[in-house]
Amino acid sequence: MRKPLTYVALSIGLLIMAAPFLWMALSAFKTDEELGGSKTVWIPSEWTLDQFRALLDKLDLPLYFMNSVIVAVLVTVCNLVFCSMLGYALAKLDFFGRNKVFALVLAALMVPGNLMLLPMYVLMNKLDLLDSYAGLVLPFAAGAFGVFLMRQFMQSIPDELLEAARMDGASEWYIFWRIVMPLVKPALATLGILTFLGSWNNFVWPLIATNDPDKYTLPVALATFANDPNKVAGSNGVLMAGSLLVVLPVLLVFLVLQRHFKPDLATAGLK
Repeated sequence: MRKPLTYVALSIGLLIMAAPFLWMALSAFKTDEELGGSKTVWIPSEWTLDQFRALLDKLDLPLYFMNSVIVAVLVTVCNLVFCSMLGYALAKLDFFGRNKVFALVLAALMVPGNLMLLPMYVLMNKLDLLDSYAGLVLPFAAGAFGVFLMRQFMQSIPDELLEAARMDGASEWYIFWRIVMPLVKPALATLGILTFLGSWNNFVWPLIATNDPDKYTLPVALATFANDPNKVAGSNGVLMAGSLLVVLPVLLVFLVLQRHFKPDLATAGLK
């Protein structure tokens, strides 16, 4: 009896968590009459793409979508490269002040992100990087959580494997790219998904750092559109369609990288 009850409880929890997303996704294909009616309708009686067409007419969706893609991809790639490098140095290289650097990383994890908004804005303004892709990417090019994650994962790699490569004449650069990086694919996939998700959904910093509408990311553009009474009047379906388009890239990234969520045995090279 315990296993069926567990499945029932988990299924109920899943339905509660997924209900808002399902409502949003289904509402994007409903007509205005079904959305504005007094009767709640879950499944559209007539599936339509009118809400997406209206969204394209009222919003420069390709521009904002491309801005979000550029920023999220650059932030993700920078984090994967820089966090992996620093994580490898903290985990496998012996240098003066290593423990102090790691303590600084841990301290950075304890600082709320909102406290850094004002210093980042002042710095980007001094560097004249506001209203630019660089101003949206550089403040998040490397995160303390990513460094901590990669450092902890790389510590599980046997030192004997790296020492054998050094005895064969391999350089540290070769060891990092050809030996260590293939062994940490699960951690890279996790970091990639979390970083892309955080960057794609980032709203506060793009809102602060951009005044030019041509540099708006998709969440900022959609929020600006939602607060414009002249455009959004009677357009709940359009907002649902826009919200669905914001969510879809994150789901796509997760589906692409989820196959790397498997236990990789770093000791396989020693057998």
